Amino acid sequence: MRSAIGIAAGRAVQWVLRVRGGKGSGAPGLVTNRISPALLPRVLASFPEGLVIVSGTAGKSTTTKMVAALLREHGMRVFTNSSTANLPQGITSAVLDQGDWRGRVDADIAVLELDEAFGALMSSTFVARVVTLTNINLDDIARFESSDRVTRLLTAIALRAQSAVVLNADDASLATVAQSIAGAVPNVTIRRFGVSAEVMDAHPHGLGSVRTTEHRLAEGQGTRVESVSGRDALIDIEGACESVTLPARGVHFAVDAAAALETARAVLGERFRPDEAARTISNLEPVFGRGETVEIAGQQIECVLVQNTASFQLNIDALRPGLERVFLGIGDEEEDTSWLWTVRTHTLGHVDIVAGPKADAMANRLAYDDVPFDVVDVDLIRGFEAFLALPAPPTGVKTVLFTSRSMRKIRGHYGLTSEEVRKAAAQ
Repeated sequence: MRSAIGIAAGRAVQWVLRVRGGKGSGAPGLVTNRISPALLPRVLASFPEGLVIVSGTAGKSTTTKMVAALLREHGMRVFTNSSTANLPQGITSAVLDQGDWRGRVDADIAVLELDEAFGALMSSTFVARVVTLTNINLDDIARFESSDRVTRLLTAIALRAQSAVVLNADDASLATVAQSIAGAVPNVTIRRFGVSAEVMDAHPHGLGSVRTTEHRLAEGQGTRVESVSGRDALIDIEGACESVTLPARGVHFAVDAAAALETARAVLGERFRPDEAARTISNLEPVFGRGETVEIAGQQIECVLVQNTASFQLNIDALRPGLERVFLGIGDEEEDTSWLWTVRTHTLGHVDIVAGPKADAMANRLAYDDVPFDVVDVDLIRGFEAFLALPAPPTGVKTVLFTSRSMRKIRGHYGLTSEEVRKAAAQ
């Protein structure tokens, strides 16, 4: 009865938000969790095929979406927090959307993205069939005082696995996690994904702000990225090399794909079909903001979200200097903009417009790297409209790189909801 009351209250909040045009996904779940704290643990324990948890500093959203798509392609009914709401209230909001009045969700398995800190906080409330950890960012100190704390948080999540823990073989911090859980949980297998030596050598800046292991993943020891060129990747899956078209360009998306493929293998076992898995990844749309192309004011714009040093570096390394127009939208997420100085911006080649509350700080960073830029404007929308007025490049596309607040402001200004973005990208 208490669960039913909590669900009714949460759905009432959902209705009010929709009527008023609100976009927050967490508030309904927050209300439900306050009234019915036992609901979410009960739902997470209810799936016949168990629970898959994806966590880590970066790549969670894309990896989660890929895993869910792969399992669906293999005939499983999947419950997931597809809105990237990775806190407890966001997951409960997904239950409100997909469950009945008692919170029962008609699915075989759950695939959930979990925030590192809240995932550890929730760890006593769930048991996972598979836990997948993407990476540990050494520079993510805005929320955590050190990467060692993130390692401890992810270890707590990994210890809840019953069947397998899937780890990034190129991240030395995750090797520490593997050592911590080895033997601590009986019958749990450590599985790995990573990149070849050739791929690592082609990225002198590394694969994000991580401690890189000394040795690469050997053939046959997991799912390995063999090569990456733009959106095209060659991935060794179960000993067979498959060509994959990534949802967005960049080696980090290829690593996300490898993580998802190895996770699906851990769940499906002999049911896993590499060729169908490769086709599924190739047909997948990107997560909002993660490299998808949308129509804004009649123009096709590639949108790239940069949330930290690692994502900024990897995304600009994937650009083709001189072949596209570039807009940088820098919001006011943090007073301290020193993190911009850990990004090697010279790979941008040239920037057309830098805009947003922290545009001056970004322009200063570009100047020190001798990257030319044409316009600096602290008014984000005015700067973006000036970017739209520029002619299209002879080849390539107009590319927008923005921080999360800049993304939300531009998205809101042009009325782009997630559903509208999804439809635009599909056309």
